[in-house]
Amino acid sequence: MTLKREDPTQVVQTQIKNPDLVERRRRQIVEAAVPLLVKRGFHKTTTRQIAEAAGFSIGTLYEYVACKEDVLYLVCEAVHDQIEKSIGDVLSHEQKGRDALAAMVYEFFMINHRMSDVYLLMYQETHALPPQWREKVLSNELRINDLIYSVLKRISKSGDLGDLDDGALKLLAHNISVMAHMWVFRRWILAKEFTIDEYISRQTDFILSMVSGKPLKYS
Repeated sequence: MTLKREDPTQVVQTQIKNPDLVERRRRQIVEAAVPLLVKRGFHKTTTRQIAEAAGFSIGTLYEYVACKEDVLYLVCEAVHDQIEKSIGDVLSHEQKGRDALAAMVYEFFMINHRMSDVYLLMYQETHALPPQWREKVLSNELRINDLIYSVLKRISKSGDLGDLDDGALKLLAHNISVMAHMWVFRRWILAKEFTIDEYISRQTDFILSMVSGKPLKYS
């Protein structure tokens, strides 16, 4: 069952009643905040700096967020939103079997690559969020993994992924997530040996070898 995503406009309180304006202004805030947070870190970045980068007064900023933690939460939401859209694009493709799996791996790895800095920021700084918001961020991570699983489930119906049961597909979804995140966390060393395309190609070969047609054996 796919986890339901909460609307961040409902989670983060605002004084503004126009939802379109709230979405537009918060997008500006996130776009302004990300470079500052990546460069300076969460604790060394001030809301005043974020407001100035967004072209707002500090008073205007506080009409859309109540604190710096709100901004960090919205950044996390933006990251997950982009990743979810990339997986959604794969769901709309007409490829089947191994081609569909390779396409999904490529899209997922590339969105992680493009957002490496902000993804790393998210993992480093979410401890600064209130506990209930950290849970929401983790829930979003699980929802994305569930979406990967749903792609695998659809592909498996073609019979082109071997004899993988439901548990194996769920584990494969987690493996794909970890491989994509490995590029984010170990890019400092991996990028010395591989381009992102080489990394994706090698990992795709490895993933395809995992679904070669033989069922997984359990001891």
